[in-house]
Amino acid sequence: MTTVTTRTVTYPADGLTMVGHLALPTGADRRPAVLVGPEGPGLSDVERHRADALAELGYVALAFDLHGGRHLGDPEEMLARCMPLLADPDRMRGIGHAALDVLRAEPRTDPDRIAAIGYGTGGAIALELGRDGVDLRAIGTVNGLITGRPGEAARIRCPVWAGVGSEDPIMPPAQRDAFTAEMQAASVDWRLVTYGGALHAFHHPLPDPPIHKTLLPGVGHHPRHAQRAWRDILGLLTECLPVTD
Repeated sequence: MTTVTTRTVTYPADGLTMVGHLALPTGADRRPAVLVGPEGPGLSDVERHRADALAELGYVALAFDLHGGRHLGDPEEMLARCMPLLADPDRMRGIGHAALDVLRAEPRTDPDRIAAIGYGTGGAIALELGRDGVDLRAIGTVNGLITGRPGEAARIRCPVWAGVGSEDPIMPPAQRDAFTAEMQAASVDWRLVTYGGALHAFHHPLPDPPIHKTLLPGVGHHPRHAQRAWRDILGLLTECLPVTD
């Protein structure tokens, strides 16, 4: 396990000043790097800790921001911002590219070895970077199985791994089928893992009290599947973006 250093980074995107979390492994050499995108409410300690865990494994990791340094705990406010964002691929790409520019500008980053993973809205942004033709080594998305504009998935240049809960009403079977049909038609190297019994955002511990359940039914944490999904993402990175000392 390596020693991790972290720092806050600010950068402009989507008309806001974003506040990201950058985690660096020990040393001074260039390392493969990973973008980490958060769920719809925005960057939280969950994603920061995931970036730290990736840095412990030897990656440069940037957990990026969605809402200008805010975490939107009010579901109505979160939906009011995220639903238009998810319907606008160019806005999603703008947020993703701004974070990618910060990651590439970090001297420790090997700019030719970058992957993007994300959860919910952050996963949708990772996919849009792929559809925009960004040279990524891998894309991983949990819950963010959003289909893109017709034909643009053919620009994805790396393997795509996706995870979803079987009981997720926000990503129901019809949405999963549309996503996999899009990936297959574009000849993408894709995988979809369905976690039995899991709800939406199953990977993300709920706050106490769980603020989402009243307005967002179908959201719930599944600790066992959360660990499995994390291991699956690490497996994707080990295969497509290995850390070599």
